Amino acid sequence: MEQAGLRAESVDAMALPEQLVRCRQATLDLVEGLTEADATVQSMDDASPAKWHLAHTTWFFEEFVLGAYLPTHQPVDPRYRFLFNSYYEAVGPRQPRPLRGMLTRPSLAEIVDYRCRVDDGLERLLCGGALPEAALALIELGIQHEQQHQELILTDLLHLFSMNPLRPAYRVAATAAADGGTVAVAASHAAWIGFDGGCFRVGHTGSGFSFDCERPAHQVMLVPYALASRPVTNREWLDFIADGGYRTPSLWLSDGWARVRAEDWQAPLYWEQRDRHWLQMTLAGERPLDLDAPVAHLSYFEADAYARWAGARLPTEFEWEAAARAQPVAGNFASSGLFRTRPASRDGQAPLRQLYGDVWEWTSSAYAAYPGFRTAAGAVGEYNGKFMCGQYVLRGGSCATPDGHLRATYRNFFYPHQRWQFSGLRLARDRG
Repeated sequence: MEQAGLRAESVDAMALPEQLVRCRQATLDLVEGLTEADATVQSMDDASPAKWHLAHTTWFFEEFVLGAYLPTHQPVDPRYRFLFNSYYEAVGPRQPRPLRGMLTRPSLAEIVDYRCRVDDGLERLLCGGALPEAALALIELGIQHEQQHQELILTDLLHLFSMNPLRPAYRVAATAAADGGTVAVAASHAAWIGFDGGCFRVGHTGSGFSFDCERPAHQVMLVPYALASRPVTNREWLDFIADGGYRTPSLWLSDGWARVRAEDWQAPLYWEQRDRHWLQMTLAGERPLDLDAPVAHLSYFEADAYARWAGARLPTEFEWEAAARAQPVAGNFASSGLFRTRPASRDGQAPLRQLYGDVWEWTSSAYAAYPGFRTAAGAVGEYNGKFMCGQYVLRGGSCATPDGHLRATYRNFFYPHQRWQFSGLRLARDRG
């Protein structure tokens, strides 16, 4: 039986242990060097402390894998079921999301020890003989789930450090080294790349992991359209600001204009103007705005307003997928160590540049179920389906996304006002 986020076909049981070890270590690598305070403080309701991410991803394996398939397992601490459950109603009550930063105990060291003990249990499980396919699929889902939280660790730390007047850097050395390897070219005007209309099969098919929201594959009809050859850049966004983009209500959806006024939006999140120069908060600290890098940290409302100002529109998620399916999944991901957007490289001749990595690209598509979608029974069925209301789909990944996590059918989703993710846009238009 196909469950939420689980494969319908067999999981590669031989490769799974190594994938698990790599994933678990990658999460620990991300928090190396953080102080206890860095890992505990919560900067806003949408963000979670790094310590909580470490614990929640571990709780996921303990709750859904060890608790079900390792008979000798005893909970490391029964209280963790309350502390580190995220939103699984079937599991029971939980620490309120806005109050995760109040968890000064357990300490960071205790959370790392919790991870080690659960990892030991997972190793015993994997070495104890053949496992049911359902158990292997849940371990694979746990790996994919943890990779999502690896990106959230970075974006949540960026928001946290942006609230500090010292503008501290997350990692200067690593990002400086990544900068040194960048071969970029100043962005020219984006070209329009045309695509024919017709009937297209979208959604995940074949082998490999996919989340339940990417299935079932189905047919959609597209009319001829065009996509911009690259995402919108910071330089182009400055033109939007200079032309009164944040002061012109006719460009905005009603809810978006209400946000602009209520929160005094004047530029993307993390931008600040001083002495007539624009600066941007990054994980390497505050830096001069890189004019030719893709603009990031935009809400859906901002992306939609810019598209209207530019005489274009946002693509649908299916237009994006149809254009992306023949292009390799390569780009500026978290593995670069840069952790911010960068101008297009001189390498490669693909007509659609920076399709993957750098910024998640807002689409005009509401996050909704595909025809034939069914929510699985049990707590794991709460993974995606219950969030299919009031959110919009983003495609393509970002500079904080783990390498190897993406595919053309991958659907990310956020509420239209949210800006703390590495979210940008690529323009689209109809072909006459």
